[in-house]
Amino acid sequence: MAGMNERTRKALETDKRYLWHPFTQMADWLAGDPVIIERGEGFMLIDTEGRRYIDGVSSLWCNIHGHGVPQINQAIRDQLDRIAHSTLLGLGQTRSIELAEKLIRIAPEGLEKVFYSDSGATAVEIAVKMAYQYWQNRGHETRTKFIALREAYHGDTVGSVSVGGMDLFHGIFRPLLFETYYVPSPHPYRFDGTPAQCAECSLENLENLLKKQEGQIAAVIVEPRVQGAAGILVHPAGFLKGVERLARKYNVLLIADEVATGFGRTGRMFACEHEDVRPDLMCLAKGITGGYLPLAATLTTQAVFDAFLGQAEEYKTFYHGHTYTGNALGCAAALACLELFETNSILASLPEKIALLEQCLAELKDLPYVGDVRNCGLMAGIELVRNKKTKEPFVYKKGVGARVCAAMRPRGALLRPLSDVIVLMPAPAMDIKTLQILLDIVQETLRYDLPIITGEQ
Repeated sequence: MAGMNERTRKALETDKRYLWHPFTQMADWLAGDPVIIERGEGFMLIDTEGRRYIDGVSSLWCNIHGHGVPQINQAIRDQLDRIAHSTLLGLGQTRSIELAEKLIRIAPEGLEKVFYSDSGATAVEIAVKMAYQYWQNRGHETRTKFIALREAYHGDTVGSVSVGGMDLFHGIFRPLLFETYYVPSPHPYRFDGTPAQCAECSLENLENLLKKQEGQIAAVIVEPRVQGAAGILVHPAGFLKGVERLARKYNVLLIADEVATGFGRTGRMFACEHEDVRPDLMCLAKGITGGYLPLAATLTTQAVFDAFLGQAEEYKTFYHGHTYTGNALGCAAALACLELFETNSILASLPEKIALLEQCLAELKDLPYVGDVRNCGLMAGIELVRNKKTKEPFVYKKGVGARVCAAMRPRGALLRPLSDVIVLMPAPAMDIKTLQILLDIVQETLRYDLPIITGEQ
């Protein structure tokens, strides 16, 4: 803690005494001097020492328009003068009604109903329970299983973990989970020692499973186009449409988890739009409020909704809810966020930004320790490997990705890796100038610091 001001020192001491951080080995945290963020301005984060950093991962993939956005700030202040929260159990609330209408207007065709919650994991949990109960309410009691992709990540509640496929995160909890069938994901890029799967092979595996388990499957769940937490694994064009085709052919529901991919991340408002895919259930969170407040939504069709209608004694009600379902402040922020997409022409601005990002990735591809670069829109991953030719990973030397991201901090950028994949996730509204500075920092660090970090120079 040498050289820190008193405010930083006190904050760190208090943090280490009382806080338990998510997805963090706390022994490392307690031994280090981590950055403590105090303020945000535009696309910058400012720590307790007054140092400024470009927010290179959109505050864990949720920030859309930047920090301290006047329009979203004002929308929340105006809502505070009305009401902060009232329950949706037996009551309506104006902001939740307005947002539901807005979401349905911009969602893929066929989605007509909105069920609110407060995080991506709960949005998925709701979709899984809806899909299960849908078939039970219709009298198809054998349809109780789900199909997901290997290396899938859908959140951290028990239900969402049950359809997750990442052993690193989920393996220890297997005894708590319900059974899910897994299909190899179509990733021709991942250098972890597993054989690459083409889209056709993965779809063939999916169809074989649907045939074998015909009448047993409730739904197939996918992260459309990009498996985020798996290391920004980008699916080949046509794969998502192929999944939809098989879901329709074998009469199972399709759940699209757009928690990470939604709200402009892939170049479209929703990733499903790239292949005109129309899911039966779609999960939204993260960017829905512009990164301001916790809010999530599970969208579904009229057909799914109708299966839950009946007399009280039929017990078809969806018995699920959250205290802060449809929170008025969150909905007000989300409405302002969506309005900014229109007034600032965010989607129209994305092609130029995506082109700049892809130019940077192309220049990095030939560096000695870069095994692969991949992106879908503004979601990008730079995979670091010890041996470029053999694709040998840095398994013998832990934390290369984390040390590379730490080396970016003195240059003025904050990023968070996924193992040894450097994740770039700039806010969709980030201006070209700031984006260029961020990309320059990434390039400089990988060119000059990475060889030193790996001990190869």
